[in-house]
This record gives sequence, structure tokens and C-alpha cells, in this order.
Amino acid sequence: MKRFLILFAAVLFSSTGHTADSDSAQPTKIEADQMVYDNAKHMKTFTGNVVLTRGTLLIKAGKVVLVTTPAGFEEATLYAASGKLASLRQQRDGGPDLWIEGEAERIEYDGHTEVAKLFTKAHMRRLNGTRTTDEISGEFITYDSSTEMYSAKNNSPDSSSTEGKRVTAIIQPRVNSTKEQ
Repeated sequence: MKRFLILFAAVLFSSTGHTADSDSAQPTKIEADQMVYDNAKHMKTFTGNVVLTRGTLLIKAGKVVLVTTPAGFEEATLYAASGKLASLRQQRDGGPDLWIEGEAERIEYDGHTEVAKLFTKAHMRRLNGTRTTDEISGEFITYDSSTEMYSAKNNSPDSSSTEGKRVTAIIQPRVNSTKEQ
């Protein structure tokens, strides 16, 4: 997973941050209570307090399913543990303390297209150290890291109901854009 995620609001815009490029060259370490490998389906399923690290990338979930496509790309689906959200955190390029974080009930990432999808109670934020610079919440958030395009919707593709749901974006003012990527 060369670059990971952040998703932005119904207002589409391009950001200047990327995730740490060196993460793709790092080994992936996965800790879980259980693991099942299905060689025929090229699928690895990790369950119970799953913690995945790869360079600066940190993923926590109740369940993670990794599928290797015939072309050799990985597709990951993260599922939240009961009463919690699946989460990720990764350092972005452009500075030593720039981060991206996200959480949702389910997160899907396609390593070939570099598109991430966050489903249900989705929330993403960009950080400079511990200070949040931008954040977005919605029922469905997508991010294409190859084009750096973000979008958020008030319903998931599985649902047509939008009653009472809104997308929320908080964009902090930029004092110095070179420090606030």
C-alpha cells in the first residue's frame, strides 16, 4: 500500500500531501488473535484485535481480509470490532510530522487503483503533529491517492436513504501553506 487514505467533502479538491513513499518498500507485520490462509483464493483473513504495521502505516481492526489479485496487487478490507471503528494512521510526505488518519465501520483499499473507500460512520483527518488541519465526516468517503481526489456522501452505495444525514467538512485556515500540507 504505497499511499493510503484521506477523503474529503462533497466539495472535490486536490490536496498537496502524500503518504510516506518508503512505506511500500517496508515489510508488513500483522498481529491478530487468529489467521486463516486460503491458498486457492489467495486470501488471508486475520481476526481479533488485528494490528497491521508497514513503515509508518498503522491499521487497527476487528478483522482484516487481504486478497492478492492474479496481477499481484493486494486488496484489503478492514472490518470494525463490535462497538468500535476500524482505523488507520500513516505519515504523509512533505514533513516529518504530517499524518493522515481515518476510521469507519468498513474500509476497502485497492492496491492497484489506489482507491480507498470508507463505509458507515466514516471520518478522515489530516494532521500536522497533533493539530488537525482538515477533517471530513460522512456515511461514505472515497479517496483516489493517484489523483488526490476526495469525495464524501451522506449515504453509502448500499443505501438510498439520506434522511437526516449530512456531510461535514472542517477546513482550517492556512497560515503558511508550506508547513500545513
